[in-house]
Amino acid sequence: MLTVIALVMSLQAAQAPEVLREIRVQGNVLTPEAEVIRLAGVAIGEVVTPGLPEEAAARLRQAKRFERVEVLKRFASIADPSQISLVIIVDEGPVSIELDKDNLPRVVRRRSLPFQFLPMLDFVDGYGLTYGARVSLDSPLGEDTRLAFPMTWGGTKQVGAEFDLDRPQGVLRALSRLQAGVSLSQRENPYYDEEDERTRGWVRAERAFVPWLRLGGGASLQRVSFAEDRDRFSDLGVDLVADTRRDPALPRNAVYGRAAWSRLDFTSEDGAIGRTELAGSAYLGLLGQSVLAVGVQRQDSSRPLPAYMRPLLGGMTSVRGFAAGSEVGDTLAAGSLELLLPITSPMSFGKLGVSAFVDAGAIYDKGERMADQHFRQGYGGAVWFNAAFVRAYLAVAHGAGASTRTHFSMALAF
Repeated sequence: MLTVIALVMSLQAAQAPEVLREIRVQGNVLTPEAEVIRLAGVAIGEVVTPGLPEEAAARLRQAKRFERVEVLKRFASIADPSQISLVIIVDEGPVSIELDKDNLPRVVRRRSLPFQFLPMLDFVDGYGLTYGARVSLDSPLGEDTRLAFPMTWGGTKQVGAEFDLDRPQGVLRALSRLQAGVSLSQRENPYYDEEDERTRGWVRAERAFVPWLRLGGGASLQRVSFAEDRDRFSDLGVDLVADTRRDPALPRNAVYGRAAWSRLDFTSEDGAIGRTELAGSAYLGLLGQSVLAVGVQRQDSSRPLPAYMRPLLGGMTSVRGFAAGSEVGDTLAAGSLELLLPITSPMSFGKLGVSAFVDAGAIYDKGERMADQHFRQGYGGAVWFNAAFVRAYLAVAHGAGASTRTHFSMALAF
């Protein structure tokens, strides 16, 4: 009976609109807390919509008083998930305390280098540890622009330059974001054990219709050196993304979907190759903090792909219990079912949890039928941790008809 009452109360709370009950401001030195809240345009008692945190962050950035802004949504009450707290984190840049002519202390902004240096660190199953730094320059060509230079070593060796423009104006005002860049990269293909060296130039544009629906498109020119192959190709594509997740690290009662199509033209082949990618995930909140996640994906092409473009089966991205890159083909179909169980409070800074999962997937050459394929199956458990700048995932999985493997992924992001 107590379980039934708890379930009813949980369902009632899930149906209640989320209301803002607390606003916390962190990192402000020069700007008073009340002024930060005013610039964010939020108020106690208002209904919290899915896009409210990003809308508040955008208003703070438009004020041009802060070098960095982050708005986080948190639960103000463990007992009532409809009570929401917003944490506004601002960075006003280097400041110091000086004495004025009356010997009274005052806080002033210090001059600083125009560049920002951020570390880059991640471990990708099958590709190993990648480490390096990202050097960026804010507003090099006006408001809402950024120029960045990523440099990494290890699993993925890369050097590049990236330009980013948010909310373009003038003839590009219909776009929400415009990006362009060039890069040199090298990493080893885990199936062929061959180095994939690429030179790439690209441009991409996005349009957000609503906070959860985005249309994007782009083009790139690439030169590839792989084993004995030397090739060049162009890639022209579009994609549509629907994402209702409020917290991508631990979604609840949300969906994510992506559909993409691209046209590949190779100098070494006659005729173009069409490539499609479909991916979808659904997250259903159960009792307490538990979440049931269901995911599916499919990658396909109109003709056989070059070896360096073929999708891989195994590892964290498809079927755990099998080594990343254990099989290769032109068409990949995979799905997973995972029960996520957080073991820390929703109010905690970091989220620690465990999960149990089942994966299945198949990969095969062009011309073969999916109905004739043997789907690999893997099952196991995982421990994961998500915080503001760190995400780590450790899984132990058994592949049916194979061995038991440990999979690990980790990323440090700012």
